Amino acid sequence: MFDNLGIGIDIVNVEQFREKIYSKNITFYEKIFSFDEIEYCLKFTDPYPHFAGKFALKEATVKSLSEKILLRDIETSHLSSKPIVKLKNHNYKLLASISNEKEIAVAVIISFKI
Repeated sequence: MFDNLGIGIDIVNVEQFREKIYSKNITFYEKIFSFDEIEYCLKFTDPYPHFAGKFALKEATVKSLSEKILLRDIETSHLSSKPIVKLKNHNYKLLASISNEKEIAVAVIISFKI
């Protein structure tokens, strides 16, 4: 009945990203995030809650899918402050929600395979 439907949730401690200072770990960030995602996060005075949130979105997406996918194949963005998640080369509709509370970022994804 729910073969096409999936749900994923992930929670990330922001400190994990603060410990990996962007300017000293560029390769690490480029393995996970697209240029646009990195540019988005770096526009904030404190980019690490945003990196943590985007990472939580990606991990929640992986958990919601019935097939394997690379983190770099998951593209996150925002429209009117709401998260948008798109997949490269996979046919899913995704609903995303994200929340930050000081040192924690949490994301939930509902996926529907088309």
